[in-house]
Amino acid sequence: MGKKRIVKKNSSGVDSALKARSLAKVIKKRIVEGTLFVESSYNNTRLSLADKEGNILAWSSSGSLGFKGAKKGTPFAASKIGELMGEKAQQIGIKTVNVIVKGVGSGRESAIRGFSTFGVDIVSIIDKTPVPHNGPKARKPRHI
Repeated sequence: MGKKRIVKKNSSGVDSALKARSLAKVIKKRIVEGTLFVESSYNNTRLSLADKEGNILAWSSSGSLGFKGAKKGTPFAASKIGELMGEKAQQIGIKTVNVIVKGVGSGRESAIRGFSTFGVDIVSIIDKTPVPHNGPKARKPRHI
């Protein structure tokens, strides 16, 4: 059967080992302005930090921080990701950010709020959620 691995979590619900691992990689570039992409679905929230050309510098998601199941889609998990991405942005040296939001999940605003607590100026917030014009063809009515 092997040994059982015990992972201790701190009181905030985030696995500290996963958080430390995601902050361990240091980026050598010094970039002043960038773009933060927030993709929020009902089940998960993903954040990507890119430079002005669109090259991804850092990313994180609620699943990569150790949240599992229904907790991944919560605003709390999104705020923790936002704080983590704020720390990464500080390490890179980013001062200003344009935010592009995509999706309808509950972590949209809280991820941005968590990110902004680290002193990064948010220039603009753009909502690029895809909206269907008419969607797929509806089902035929049931005959009883």
